[in-house]
Amino acid sequence: MTTVVFLLVPQVHLLDLAGPAQVFSTAANQGYPYHLRYVAEQDEVVTAQGLPVRARVDWPALGPADLVVVPGWRSPASPGTGRLDTTTLGRLVAHHAAGGTVVSVCAGADALGRAGLLDGRRCTTHHEVQDEVARRYPAATVLRDRLYVVDDRVATSAGIASGIDLALHLVATRHGPAPAARVAREMVVYARRNGHERQDSVMLRHRAHLSDVVHRAQDLLDERFTEPLPLGELAQSAGVSERTLTRLFGAATGLTPLRYQQLLRVERAEHLIGHGVTAEAAARAVGFADARMLRRLRARTAPAVG
Repeated sequence: MTTVVFLLVPQVHLLDLAGPAQVFSTAANQGYPYHLRYVAEQDEVVTAQGLPVRARVDWPALGPADLVVVPGWRSPASPGTGRLDTTTLGRLVAHHAAGGTVVSVCAGADALGRAGLLDGRRCTTHHEVQDEVARRYPAATVLRDRLYVVDDRVATSAGIASGIDLALHLVATRHGPAPAARVAREMVVYARRNGHERQDSVMLRHRAHLSDVVHRAQDLLDERFTEPLPLGELAQSAGVSERTLTRLFGAATGLTPLRYQQLLRVERAEHLIGHGVTAEAAARAVGFADARMLRRLRARTAPAVG
């Protein structure tokens, strides 16, 4: 039996807690040996969303196969948040020293940093608190724009929904990809993402505008990005002329509709390749005739190193 201990702090984010808890609970329902426990420094913790959560103040006995998960809370830069005493931080250190795995979601990385567990290790956290974590723990290597990172039994994730991805990865590591896929399927998770994938998708990066016309065109592109979509059809769906759509699309996103569609295709192809699909098969799956165009576009969109 693997014990998964969730360490709760005041103002804990519900999804940082509930997402990974649902993964391990679903795995347990499917017959895998997980037992979930919730501990805190007080017997009631009020979440960031205002819901009180009951927890135990006594810790269970833990072994090397067990997990300790620290869900995130409101920004560690906010005064008085994420308080944990030295005894609790010492439990994290002792569990890792005994061969156990310590996990954080979002700002939970700050607790691992205070315990010294990030020193000399690679880690990640939510993009809004990466600078703060890097400033506080200069001996850590904060990898930006990663969903999750695992380094020497210290596993950190970007937060919110990415805690689900990390938990699914841990299930896959222990039991294989098929059990993790079954858990994801039962949870109606779109796909189990790899840790190196970016925190924000193409859709998220280019949807923070207020143009209804462009959103209507993007709705069609998001739904049918693997198909040929002439500019005239996009313009008709948005209720404007081709010229107007091109102008508004560029002003709202900095892209042409074709470039946006290409980015959607490349992102999906990268996901498929990361899960073992060949470049040729991935290219055809997303609408390219062959892998040559995919390779050229991947080279154009590759992030800078450094």
